[in-house]
Amino acid sequence: MIRTLVRNARRVTASVSVIIGLASVLPAHAAAYPGKPITFVVPFGAGSATDLLARALSASVIAQTGKAVVVENRPGAGGMIAAQHVARAGADGYTVLITTNTTQAANPHLFKKLPYDPVADFVPLTGLGRGGQVLVVRTDAPFHTVDELVRAARQSPGKLSFGSGNSSSRMAGEMLKQLTGTDIVWVGYNSNPNALNDLLGGHIDMMVIDTVTGLSQIEAGRLRPLGASTKERLPQLPKVPTLDEAGIKGYDMGYWFAAYVPHGTPAAVAARLRQLLTTAVDSNGAQDFFRNSATQAWTTTQAELAAFQNAELQKWGAVIKAAGIEPE
Repeated sequence: MIRTLVRNARRVTASVSVIIGLASVLPAHAAAYPGKPITFVVPFGAGSATDLLARALSASVIAQTGKAVVVENRPGAGGMIAAQHVARAGADGYTVLITTNTTQAANPHLFKKLPYDPVADFVPLTGLGRGGQVLVVRTDAPFHTVDELVRAARQSPGKLSFGSGNSSSRMAGEMLKQLTGTDIVWVGYNSNPNALNDLLGGHIDMMVIDTVTGLSQIEAGRLRPLGASTKERLPQLPKVPTLDEAGIKGYDMGYWFAAYVPHGTPAAVAARLRQLLTTAVDSNGAQDFFRNSATQAWTTTQAELAAFQNAELQKWGAVIKAAGIEPE
């Protein structure tokens, strides 16, 4: 399956290059677009970070076009329900998937059979935002640095535990184990807030948590941040070193939001949609979301998103395989 995904990714990357060229000579489709309401399909529930971003973007697209934009939540099955719905929707630019690395990079390695192909079934439009995660412990924990935590984990294999409630958080924890050669027990939850509650309650020892969920607890003094998961320090936590800086060389695991439309969407319509979305990312509403969620705005060309997704598919696959996680 992985070889097929990589081949598809290369094909889509090449196709996107053609799309960009065609966009300049196919203005008729874009001139009439949009002529009716657009639907932004979100794979997660109302109030989730992806939902909030989609609603902020929709307000800007409405202002730009004068046409309605409907945000439709289709949560469940790890995002597969929404992704499948968009993959099978009409390829006319009126159904847009506002999604994350979960549906487009992680799911192919976590499930034996997907009802959609995250590469072949979609045309990439643009990245929307990127966020980091942070390794945290309770403030009453005996660990004040990453080195202290790693040494404790090595001295007592299988004693410490980490929790996670989504694929990004779990894979961040698995990467921590792999790069440090430690045995830390994973405890699964149906959401990161639930895992956070157990961390604060003393039932697990640590998390690599998204800033959207964890930042308020850090600022309130309930959690101690030990290291950021990204290559660069998080703007919201400038004094916290990256895990790479703290000695776990090569560590880099974040999360991202991006937009896709069904395969076969006319090139000029896809280009117009990308233009609307990149403008929306700069809108006041979207910038408020990024600031409040400790996420960074991130836009790309269509080809850049295709290449980025290809790299992410391979990275997530390597981490999941090394962790010994069997697809469901």
